[in-house]
Amino acid sequence: MAKRKEKLSIVIPCYNEEEVLPALYKELKKVAKEMSMLTFEFIFINDGSQDKTLKIIKTFAKKDKRVRFISFSRNFGKEAAMYAGLENSLGDYVTIIDADLQDSPSMIEEMYTSIKNEGYDCVALYTKNHKDYSLLRKFFTKCWYILIGKISSIKQVPGARDFRLMTRRMVDAILEMKEYNRYSKGLFSFVGFNTKWINVETNKRMAGKSKFNFFKLFKYALEGILAFSTAPLMFAAFIGLLFCLIAFIAIIVIIAKTLIFGDPATGWPSLACIIIFTSGVQLFFFGVMGMYLSKVYLEVKRRPLYIVKETEKDQKGVEYEKK
Repeated sequence: MAKRKEKLSIVIPCYNEEEVLPALYKELKKVAKEMSMLTFEFIFINDGSQDKTLKIIKTFAKKDKRVRFISFSRNFGKEAAMYAGLENSLGDYVTIIDADLQDSPSMIEEMYTSIKNEGYDCVALYTKNHKDYSLLRKFFTKCWYILIGKISSIKQVPGARDFRLMTRRMVDAILEMKEYNRYSKGLFSFVGFNTKWINVETNKRMAGKSKFNFFKLFKYALEGILAFSTAPLMFAAFIGLLFCLIAFIAIIVIIAKTLIFGDPATGWPSLACIIIFTSGVQLFFFGVMGMYLSKVYLEVKRRPLYIVKETEKDQKGVEYEKK
């Protein structure tokens, strides 16, 4: 009886990637041909694209049984797309790669070799020099990793990419965490497992533009802080205690000054400024607590991470392996 070949699942989140998909598919086929010791499945996640992304993916699926796809009913975000790909993957090994070809699919063979020969559960990539980042974005990215490294107990590798190859047992561990507010880079670190990091130079986008603007990146950074650290709440408590101490000292000074020098209570402009300042600080930290509370609110509603509109199984005349 012939030994069953192990399978490698490649998960590709896609949002308006019509320009780059043909080149990506060509590269994936090349990798599959070179790694003939494995069987492959290419799982494209259409995250509510508004261009011809889904149409192109369907074309791939019709002529290649290795191609599978999940099309969302709307845009749910990259985190939901990655989770959907992991949840629906059938492989003994699973890799996540962006569609923009900034990460070269040719790295998959080296990553697989490291897992098979060196005993790793995961091989992940990081970069110190991202060619598509502006100087301002590089500065804020560096500051972000310094900050998250200080306030979180979870190790965050600076410049970590989503591109990684994982064993099935690591993927299953990640799928056990079904939280609605997801920060996958933190989750990958949280589950542990033996991970090898490889430093690479990223390529420029082959086509199209990045879907992450400054606001989305800022929101994603906040997601990481709120998901893996309670430091903002501790900081708020510390600032509150500090202000109480300052207020107590100020009261003592004012009383002593009035008793000794008979100084009347003057200086309303400075008092108004102090009140406005302390009120601003209070509102800021109310906002911090509100963000944590909003995350709890979203979790307890237990809404699905994504809603599927159609998959490759809806295409007539094409049979696919059942999970």
